[in-house]
Amino acid sequence: MCINNTMAYPVDATSRTEQNHAKEMNRSTGKWLLKNPAYSPAGELRAPPYVIRKYRDVRWRVKQVLTSLFWRRRYGRLREPKVDSLVPHDPAIQSVIKEELKRNGFDVQDWRIDPAEYREYLKRAGYHAFSGYLDGGTSHVFTEKSLEHFLAAKLLDVSPDDVYIDIANDNSPTPEVYRKVYGCRTYRQDLWFPAGVHGNIIGSDASHLPVENGFATKMALHCSLEHFEGESDMAFMKEAGRVLRAGGRLCVLPLYLFNRYVIQTDPMVLPRAGLPFESDALLYCVRNWGNRHGRFYDVPHLITRIRNNLDWARLTIYSIENEKEVDPSCYVKFAALIEKK
Repeated sequence: MCINNTMAYPVDATSRTEQNHAKEMNRSTGKWLLKNPAYSPAGELRAPPYVIRKYRDVRWRVKQVLTSLFWRRRYGRLREPKVDSLVPHDPAIQSVIKEELKRNGFDVQDWRIDPAEYREYLKRAGYHAFSGYLDGGTSHVFTEKSLEHFLAAKLLDVSPDDVYIDIANDNSPTPEVYRKVYGCRTYRQDLWFPAGVHGNIIGSDASHLPVENGFATKMALHCSLEHFEGESDMAFMKEAGRVLRAGGRLCVLPLYLFNRYVIQTDPMVLPRAGLPFESDALLYCVRNWGNRHGRFYDVPHLITRIRNNLDWARLTIYSIENEKEVDPSCYVKFAALIEKK
């Protein structure tokens, strides 16, 4: 998920929903099958670039036509309350949220990014080697995404002794980057990977990881937790307590917060039966967003859904103070660091 000053969640062709569109459930085996195996799990191209560009262009044009024809009908089927709008990215609202977090007993810490340190990380990371991930670093959302990877590594304090799991990895090269830059042992996990543990690939629901207790020392979700539907965000918090070792850390960023409990959605990508959105969530419906579920916590729901499921951990909320100094397109504002006691 993405937010900037003019548009919430600009969709990139390698986004989670693009991958969701490229797979189907084989009902007889229960395994995910890729219809368009253009990318490896590390974001490396499996097809010539011109084929990928053509595929993206065709998909985008088809989506535009379908949206123009059926948007109002799909929007009208959704229950109230709802609005035909983006979730606003408003610094004034974020400041109010920060103070409300403090009043409710959250440990809130300010964090300033060192842009020079971020640029040094980019040099060492070598994202250009992963040509299928955000166009090898040329996509308009690349700076934000690579900044998230950098910030998570800083907050986690990744070291060569760590066993790291990239949760809801999709096709991100973060495990390869962390292994190269920090020398740690890395794994990638996603629902659509083949079931079980295959080398460093973990295929499973994030709330039922097929690994032993205390398997990992560090875990992160980059732009992922908001897509966990139903009660899966709460279930994952409990599962993380099992999988992490004592002293282990989990980082969630961006942590999407708002002054109301909100789920952002694109009615055009919802299944025919719809989704059982929580009745107390206001729906923000966005044309051409391409994702079916994006959760924004207000403070009461952050307490009931996240903090109340962290009896095993210490929770710190980081408020990023200068993301715009890295690039005006950057939007990460809050991050959660969870440390097992």
